[in-house]
Amino acid sequence: MAYTATWADKKLNANEVNKLKEDGLDVFKDLPELVKHPFSEVDKSYFMYFKYAGLTVQKPQTEGYFMLRVKIPGGRVSARQAEHLAWLGKEYGRGIVDLTTRQDTQYHWIPFAKLPEIFEGIENVGLTTAGAEGDITRNVIDNPLSGIDPDELFDTRQTVLDVYHRFQGNRDYSNLPRKFKISISSNIYNSGNAQVNDIAFTPAVKTVKGVKTQGFNVLVGGGLGMKPMLAELTNIFVTPDEVADLCEVICQLYRDYGYRRSRSKARLKFLIKDWGIEEFEARIREQLPKLRTRGRSKVVGWSNGTALGVHEQLQKGYYYVGVSVPSGRIAADDFSTLVDVAKRYGRGELRFDHSQNLLIPWIPAESIEEVKAQPIFEQYSIAPHLLADFGTTCTGAEFCNLANAHTKELFKPLIDELDARFSFDQPVNVTLTGCGNGCAHRSVADIGIEGVHARTQGNQPSEGYKVSVGGTLLKQGQFNESLKGTLSAQQLAGGVGAILAGYRDESARKESFYDFYRRVGLDYFQGLLDDYLTQQPQAEVLK
Repeated sequence: MAYTATWADKKLNANEVNKLKEDGLDVFKDLPELVKHPFSEVDKSYFMYFKYAGLTVQKPQTEGYFMLRVKIPGGRVSARQAEHLAWLGKEYGRGIVDLTTRQDTQYHWIPFAKLPEIFEGIENVGLTTAGAEGDITRNVIDNPLSGIDPDELFDTRQTVLDVYHRFQGNRDYSNLPRKFKISISSNIYNSGNAQVNDIAFTPAVKTVKGVKTQGFNVLVGGGLGMKPMLAELTNIFVTPDEVADLCEVICQLYRDYGYRRSRSKARLKFLIKDWGIEEFEARIREQLPKLRTRGRSKVVGWSNGTALGVHEQLQKGYYYVGVSVPSGRIAADDFSTLVDVAKRYGRGELRFDHSQNLLIPWIPAESIEEVKAQPIFEQYSIAPHLLADFGTTCTGAEFCNLANAHTKELFKPLIDELDARFSFDQPVNVTLTGCGNGCAHRSVADIGIEGVHARTQGNQPSEGYKVSVGGTLLKQGQFNESLKGTLSAQQLAGGVGAILAGYRDESARKESFYDFYRRVGLDYFQGLLDDYLTQQPQAEVLK
């Protein structure tokens, strides 16, 4: 450790006290000895260290199974890596691979006793789980189409790797107050979901010494969770070669001054809110005094980080195929089939987007019709037009210790029922998340559904769901607004269906859900939900 823990004598939460005793990355050193003993002998105070290895103790926490997340910078994997990711699902994950909103893969049912050999296998294909969770820099996300994208200013793949290597395994930054998320994209449709990251780099141009220069404007302090905040735009412009240095300075400020007394207020966004953006930027410029002022933004819209469908690449004569994976959950055997498609028709490369889908690039034009005819695409669509193609879900109460309600098990039948009833000429994004932490990006969805604790009219505990409408990351961004009333799992299709029916019946042609929301207002949607709930038997209404 090359820094001084200046916070060591302050009042700290229990996690912070433990982190002063042992670095989180020491979990990899500890594991070979730990697994020689039964999982029941592991003290619960150690569970936080597992997170640094990309592990969360799966519920029930007494059984010795884990959720494991693999860190994939920029969301790009080779055929060899993808084959291993599929094998992990088959061998340990009960046949399932989950895709995340940060271009990772994750698994459940990972056995405690097998962890050292599982990590060895992952490392042998050039991947890692280190820092996929924990109070550390998380996976650095990129434009899913970087390097092949007609709508990007320049290729950001190397910049992402520069930042990844600056922090990966670096013990100067392995003890942060909470997680730290970085987004890099030069796509003009904000494919990196900039406003909900701790640091985000978005495409911009600036005249530097008489030369028009492409680079990034910089946003800081975004994040979701119980108290979501949109990132604030700094007065900073950087070129790609300056990105890693700026990330390091911001991370230093967060490490040394971020709040460690309460974990609920430990994210960078709270520090920036208290300091103010001008003070925070001044602290940055103390260490990087030659930083240029903000350039002219080239962002013109928002794609929600999706890359679905069959589209021509930047490179003439090649296409990419964006594959819809409803709820982000794919059978490991099906994943293997898609790897085979990438090997046979492309260059063996797979990529992950920010909406829990995957894509196969480098399909020659002469092969595209043969690829489209592959049987796997009868199950996983490459012609997105359904609600199922644009929705996301978190892990939910099936495995997550924090979730209030189930998600993935409900999402497919829910969305299938709604897709049977509705068809829209504009994508509608419906998310389902199990609690207020926002892992499925509920706060920025057109229709966001959040699991809550509720009670029946007979005062019995029940899983309930709250609905919010009107989220976006267009322009500065806007979080959606919550509607009054709580739905049961059985009422979700009816309640959400009432909202979608209002949009279908009253929207103008090609009017997006967000534009419709802006035009009609929250009260319109509240009326739709109220009307639905008043039609329900009183005994079935949750409170």
